[in-house]
Amino acid sequence: MSGLDEKLHDIHEEVLRRNPGEIEFHQAVHEVLDSLGPVVAKHPQYADEAVIRRLCEPERQIIFRVPWVDDNGQVQINRGFRVEFNSALGPYKGGLRFHPTVYLGIVKFLGFEQIFKNSLTGLPIGGGKGGSDFDPKGRSDGEVMRFCQAFMTELYRHIGEYTDVPAGDIGVGGREIGYLFGQYKRITNRYESGVLTGKGLTWGGSQVRTEATGYGTVFFTHEILKSRGESFDGKRVVVSGSGNVAVYAIEKIHELGGTVIACSDSSGYIVDDKGIDLDLLKDVKLHRRARITEYAEQRGTAHYVAGGTVWEVPCDIALPCATQNELNGHDAVTLARGGCTIVAEGANMPCTPEAVKLFAESGVTFAPGKAANAGGVATSALEMQQNASRDSWSFGHTEERLAEIMRNIHSRCVETAEDYGQPGNYTAGANIAGFIQVADAMLALGVI
Repeated sequence: MSGLDEKLHDIHEEVLRRNPGEIEFHQAVHEVLDSLGPVVAKHPQYADEAVIRRLCEPERQIIFRVPWVDDNGQVQINRGFRVEFNSALGPYKGGLRFHPTVYLGIVKFLGFEQIFKNSLTGLPIGGGKGGSDFDPKGRSDGEVMRFCQAFMTELYRHIGEYTDVPAGDIGVGGREIGYLFGQYKRITNRYESGVLTGKGLTWGGSQVRTEATGYGTVFFTHEILKSRGESFDGKRVVVSGSGNVAVYAIEKIHELGGTVIACSDSSGYIVDDKGIDLDLLKDVKLHRRARITEYAEQRGTAHYVAGGTVWEVPCDIALPCATQNELNGHDAVTLARGGCTIVAEGANMPCTPEAVKLFAESGVTFAPGKAANAGGVATSALEMQQNASRDSWSFGHTEERLAEIMRNIHSRCVETAEDYGQPGNYTAGANIAGFIQVADAMLALGVI
């Protein structure tokens, strides 16, 4: 593909050839390689010793059958995945996603992103990801439990606190983590708290873990604003999604003085010029798992828009917090024309390459997910620390650790971008800083 250094172009072509049809993975790889030209020029050993080629090939890819019995006594079959991508910095770390769209290409894209995200945290964790095409929506607790037990019956042999530590992602929350951990404990006869993160607070979980990805995205955005001599005060913000990440991003924005005026779900979006009522949103989306239309029905100041895109709403800051490739080139132009000056990714790769290019051309500051949404995995690593020391930290202490990690990630991105001649380019800063730490570790460990 044009624009890549010659050596990197050949690597990209090899990725396309070896991984046919995995378009999300291709996109994620190209996005990183696109930043590494100056790195290869300065440090040719990364290409000459095949570090980049090795980095693009997972250390292990596991695909397995998941048979389970539904409430009608019918046997159902799903497919499970775990891609253990890179362990140069520590045990594989990354979530499990239960959603009908999950296939190997999605899991590999997420796992590849996770390598650099985890590296940026500065914590000793490698990159991995997993999941299944199982859809928990509309399933009873009993069905979800039986599926999770069947899933873990295969997965347990591949994970461990020093090997691979899964967490939650889309479709995998506290309920699912509980069922998964229970089955792991049942099979292994070990109360190995550090084998999963996102656990309940009464059995080894960490304060702030539920809020961490949303909070972290806002902390990173706050650092961008501070670098401009600004704050969230008076800023109008649009957030896509209405799950955990979006809800807790909204919560922290309001605490810092901003006003979130719109959010969405898969059916449409709501606009509330008075500011989203957080308690009502939590009740509708997190507690009752209802459609966002119910928010508008109960809130007189809000109106619901079916279909369309939440990016039509003029704002100062936009946080895409739903899913991959949700914000395209047309949306990017609309946001820029509506006065948006900052876009920070709360989800994994929610902005298309065209959108990212148009943000740069429009002068909109763009923060990629591997930096801006690293708060979730950072707090998972803090949970691992607490489990290893049989300790429990307060909410305030854990939140401050999270804020400190996000400040450090922001600083690393800014400094690295400047070092490589691209000041203000958070994508280049994140990709290069994350890559160099992993690459140096791989060189130190030899050809493995």
